[in-house]
Amino acid sequence: MQEFILEDTVTAVAEESVPAPGAHPQPYAYRHHELIEPDWRRFPGWRDVTAAEWESAQWQRAHCVKNVRQLRQVMGDLLSEDFYADLERDQRERATMSMLVPPQMLNTMDVSSTAAFHADPVRRYMLPVFSDRRTDWPSHPVASRDSLHEAEMWAAEGLTHRYPTKVLAELLPTCPQYCGHCTRMDLVGNSTPQIDKHKFTLKQPDRVQAMLDYLRRTPQVRDVVVSGGDVANMPWARLEAFVDQLLDIDNIRDIRLATKALMGLPQHWLQDDVRAGVERLAAKARARGAQLAVHTHVNAAQSMTPLVAKAARAMLDAGVRDVRNQGVLLRGVNTTVEQLLDLCFALQDNGVLPYYFYLCDMIPFSEHWRLSLGEAQRLQHGIMGYLPGFATPRIVCDVPYVGKRWVHQVAEYDTERGISYWTKNYRTALESDDPDALNRRYEYYDPIHTLPEEGRSWWREHAAEVPGRAADLAAASRDASEALLAE
Repeated sequence: MQEFILEDTVTAVAEESVPAPGAHPQPYAYRHHELIEPDWRRFPGWRDVTAAEWESAQWQRAHCVKNVRQLRQVMGDLLSEDFYADLERDQRERATMSMLVPPQMLNTMDVSSTAAFHADPVRRYMLPVFSDRRTDWPSHPVASRDSLHEAEMWAAEGLTHRYPTKVLAELLPTCPQYCGHCTRMDLVGNSTPQIDKHKFTLKQPDRVQAMLDYLRRTPQVRDVVVSGGDVANMPWARLEAFVDQLLDIDNIRDIRLATKALMGLPQHWLQDDVRAGVERLAAKARARGAQLAVHTHVNAAQSMTPLVAKAARAMLDAGVRDVRNQGVLLRGVNTTVEQLLDLCFALQDNGVLPYYFYLCDMIPFSEHWRLSLGEAQRLQHGIMGYLPGFATPRIVCDVPYVGKRWVHQVAEYDTERGISYWTKNYRTALESDDPDALNRRYEYYDPIHTLPEEGRSWWREHAAEVPGRAADLAAASRDASEALLAE
């Protein structure tokens, strides 16, 4: 068996510091961990897979687990029948994302027993089961399939212009892997029994052209997040052509390629043609004083393997400004100080900058993952002082109709009812004629099960009323959006 260990990332595990007599240990003890690619041959279905096959992006894509039958083929007798029944029920009754797990990701999960697999952090968000979900409040009363209302802020189909100087370009609606908590579950991936996915109406070349036309005539935009879906699913020649044209627009100074596949399918980013293409784009960016970066999405320290570290290094060697991580806080995955710091150090020690951790958005059936604002504030406090300042991630709440706000920027917080109130300092295109946009307070909601009994009782009595207010605001926003696109 060939072990995949990057020489430069391997050091001896540091001895835990021993406090002096009478002293107290630090709340968190840093240790640099050795990176080892788990042995995929422990899976009965991959017993004969060679190292060359494992490192092939084509093999990885062809052997993704897309349904329970394929999971059984890979797992053999490693899991109990009860687990498969739990998974099948979730797919029928709760899942907002279809199943798609690359071998690379499945290989990082603990399959030593059904209980270990059920408790595994990566399993919890990539292969959710029915028993994971809340039965009291599986969805928040204000949950919505486009919880950030991005489609209402489209300046062109798939181009969200929410912030004054930044846009989000959703080039495609697919990924190499589907996370159960995906914030774009209304558009991304295949339909599920619970969610009939929206579809782009324009063909991709027409959508891309409309995006470029808008950016050429909108000089206040300087920053483009190129996303989807996941840009790793776009044929490289098309992606390079789009980014190359972005770099020809004088006002575009920052471009970020958003790809969870740097972790989920690092084999893609290690392909020679992809690395060469990134090098060409990075060189052009530097020549005209622009920045090119890669943003990925790692939620658990165990996901950082030698192949992932190698892919991150390949991007840096190709000339990108940074490889940054935008994770999501998910209960049972990364919501203790130790879990979060272990993840941040695993990233930072291997070339990936911890950047943001988001509160999980208010999409349907996500309450078992979501944290309260107060819990997030305590996590932010708990991780301060351990990491370098530039690598200390900001924990943010993505407030509907507002955008990212540090969790301590809340204007008012009703902890009994779990309602936080937020303000903003800019207008989206929807509010260009709204004189009160900067004075209004916008609401965000804690999971109801985290509230004290008084708060839970209030929601049982008033749950039907609150979504009505939210729906009125959304309707007004949609009307403004449609008027804008009609101009």
